[in-house]
Amino acid sequence: MLSVVNEDGTTQSGSLMDDIVREGARRMLAAALEAEVDQYIAELAGERDEAGRRLVVRNGHHRERTVATAAGPIAVKAPRVNDKRVDGETGERKRFSSKILAPWSRKSPKISEVLPLLYLHGLSSGDFVPAMEQFLGSAAGLSPATVTRLTTQWSDDHVGFQDRDLSGADHVYVWADGVHPKVRLGQAHSCVLVLMGVRTDGSKALIALAEGLRESAESWADLLRDCRRRGMRDPELVVGDGAMGLWRALAEVFPQARHQRCWVHKTRNVVNALPRSAQPGAKKALQEIYNAEDRDHAEKAVKDFGRAYGAKWPKAVKKITDDVDELLAFYDFPAEHWVHLRTTNPIESTFSTVKLRTKVTRGAGSPAAALAMVFRLAESARARWRAITASHLVALVRNGARFERGVLVEREQEAAA
Repeated sequence: MLSVVNEDGTTQSGSLMDDIVREGARRMLAAALEAEVDQYIAELAGERDEAGRRLVVRNGHHRERTVATAAGPIAVKAPRVNDKRVDGETGERKRFSSKILAPWSRKSPKISEVLPLLYLHGLSSGDFVPAMEQFLGSAAGLSPATVTRLTTQWSDDHVGFQDRDLSGADHVYVWADGVHPKVRLGQAHSCVLVLMGVRTDGSKALIALAEGLRESAESWADLLRDCRRRGMRDPELVVGDGAMGLWRALAEVFPQARHQRCWVHKTRNVVNALPRSAQPGAKKALQEIYNAEDRDHAEKAVKDFGRAYGAKWPKAVKKITDDVDELLAFYDFPAEHWVHLRTTNPIESTFSTVKLRTKVTRGAGSPAAALAMVFRLAESARARWRAITASHLVALVRNGARFERGVLVEREQEAAA
């Protein structure tokens, strides 16, 4: 219900516009929760006991609670469901669980993403309350003690993440990059080394992140050795920038993994070696290579690029010809996966929420706390990750299936049969 409007257009809880937005959000949320329960009960209308009575019925509403959302604090009375069905395997009563509003939830997932971002931008725990009150209203419920408890939990989560067993998660493809978020780390030129992977079911996963030097083979080797120690297998393909110290470390720790150079980084390196007048044509010629219909056509496009630019700018052409095998490795995998395997874009897009290459912030405290915040942001982004195209082919790649021109080739024994 809207508040009384004062003469200056304000209300007891803020501006009239804010009140209207919050009231609209409250009504929409209430309607969505009611519709969710209606659908759940309708789908189970046929579930009845021996007397013919429904096993799943409405049962009033839960006690009202206030939930922090991007529209401000909203009072919610979620509908309650009486579900009398019993799980045949466990013998336990089945329960309705809302996918819109989790049980006992006090803030929306979007708010959970805002908190670590504010922390990275330099807000101490004492600054959170006034900052969040501007965003959520006075009922945000985020005291300095609450914020301190949250940041401690984030640090604990990061430690658990870095120590977890990797033997049960088989990462077939891996992206690797060093990112420079707006946090103060332990060394002047260090960054966050990131490994992301694709599991056999096609889903993406954050494998590891740690502080290190992007060009240092030893920094990458330390990270890879730790992953190996925790049970990680050799990936089939690793995608990264050629300028990193990753590749020497990879040859030592995961020697079976094939290498794929990132085309975004490579294109940038080549173009920077050319005069401005030649750059548009060169970009188009490079696209002809990595967008070719198969490896044979890509190799022809490489030769065409050399003929067009080699006489005047041999150093630029050499950046391609010296790395042909690593630049075209993705063509030996399923065609549906090519778009995922020729760049490190999954890492770039995940960390785009934190400004890159900007001045460091004072707010994140210790390097360990800064890494915990970066980890929390990556975890928040994970909810938006999608499985790669043709996920079912990932398991075939791991099992040694062969692909020519991006198409699965039947194994010799299967063809003989």
